[in-house]
Amino acid sequence: MKKYSMLTDSPEKSLFFFALPMILGNLFQQFYTTVDSIIVGQFVGEDALAAIGASYSLTTVFIMIAIGGGIGASVITSQYLGAELFNKMKTSVYTALISFLTVSIFLGLVGLAFSGMILQGLNTPENILSDAMLYLRIYFLGLPFLFMYNILSSIFNALGNSRTPLYLLIFSSLLNILMDLVLVRGFGFGIAGAAVATVLAQGLSAVISFGILMHTLKEYKGKNTDEKQEDGKEKKVVFFDIRMLGNMVKVAIPSMLQQSIVSIGMLLVQSVVNGFGSSVLAGYTAGMRIESICIVPMIASGNAVSTFTAQNLGAGSIERVKKGHVAAVKMVAAFAVIICLVLTLFHEAIINAFLEEGSGQAAIGTGNAYLSFIAFFFVFIGLKAITDGVLRGAGDVVVFTLANLLNLSIRVIVAFAFAPVWGVQAVWIAVPMGWASNFVVSYIRYLSGKWSRKKLIQEQES
Repeated sequence: MKKYSMLTDSPEKSLFFFALPMILGNLFQQFYTTVDSIIVGQFVGEDALAAIGASYSLTTVFIMIAIGGGIGASVITSQYLGAELFNKMKTSVYTALISFLTVSIFLGLVGLAFSGMILQGLNTPENILSDAMLYLRIYFLGLPFLFMYNILSSIFNALGNSRTPLYLLIFSSLLNILMDLVLVRGFGFGIAGAAVATVLAQGLSAVISFGILMHTLKEYKGKNTDEKQEDGKEKKVVFFDIRMLGNMVKVAIPSMLQQSIVSIGMLLVQSVVNGFGSSVLAGYTAGMRIESICIVPMIASGNAVSTFTAQNLGAGSIERVKKGHVAAVKMVAAFAVIICLVLTLFHEAIINAFLEEGSGQAAIGTGNAYLSFIAFFFVFIGLKAITDGVLRGAGDVVVFTLANLLNLSIRVIVAFAFAPVWGVQAVWIAVPMGWASNFVVSYIRYLSGKWSRKKLIQEQES
């Protein structure tokens, strides 16, 4: 497959072929988490599936924090790449790795200390509480590996290389599935086996990814024509820059919010779902897994637009950014139509795959109701993701942050306020309301053109 340049090739081709490996990679990532659920649901039982569901919202928040942090790093890295300031590009990579490794260790310790308290605060049913706590404790022990795996993938994307993360995701996904079958079905380790399989598979991939990245950065040696000392020798690369970290944080915090908005929303409304019992939670978990798969092309398209925007702003090509946004609108609209058709036609078969024979009608009915409703609204998260991608790639974070907070607020308020009236359906009725509101606010900011005057690396080039 030809490698398309974000700076010179047509926006349609460069965005699609850059996003495609990310979509495939994230689909593999979602695929093995889905297989986790299927294997546990089929071979351990409905309660075990519900326990993973109770844990999933919390674990996904931490991973989305990692992805958002990686995007914060990738915006700075992409702008330096577009400006051909390669030494500073390397410094941004090293700064990101050191900083986020430290953050991941801290978050892992916090998770270990407070996971039980959080689960109880979310009104997790007593019959699944111990399994959910076990899953989370194993997960948080391996959080630094899981965290760095996602940071490294974002850095590869910033360098215009979305294929390496794809290959590593395929490897880790297949390894995870194999270990699931061995540990859960073969040795009967239950929910603990599913957690161990995830940690080991992604941990090994993180180590391999780090080695490949270090080799890749060596390829830029000698290209720093703008970064020579007076004697003509190349400047040494700085391994940590606090000013760069500050600029990364400016983008990373709203990016973490944007990436984790679905997960934070699910976590905050988890107590609403939990209040309807473990059977409803099992059906909701199955539906939520499918929703997570369906939003993959939308989120990947938004991330591609973010890299496209950052590189072209670094090169001073504002009009290309606008053309890229138009191309991305067409792309997510096509994805939304395909998703709607698949879910409308096959949602019953999909939900039945998650649940063992004889599962309660509450579980099956909840999953089917969830998917048959949400199928028609994925275009909103697609439009939201690509418009947010432009703002994020430009480093324009204030309105972007407010739009995502509005999204989160609507989801939480509607779920809590109307669940007593509408039942558990209020949880998913709130979802497209939040997506659409987020898009409208971000799009108004995009139309203003003020994002085009942002360029984070200007502070660093002096």
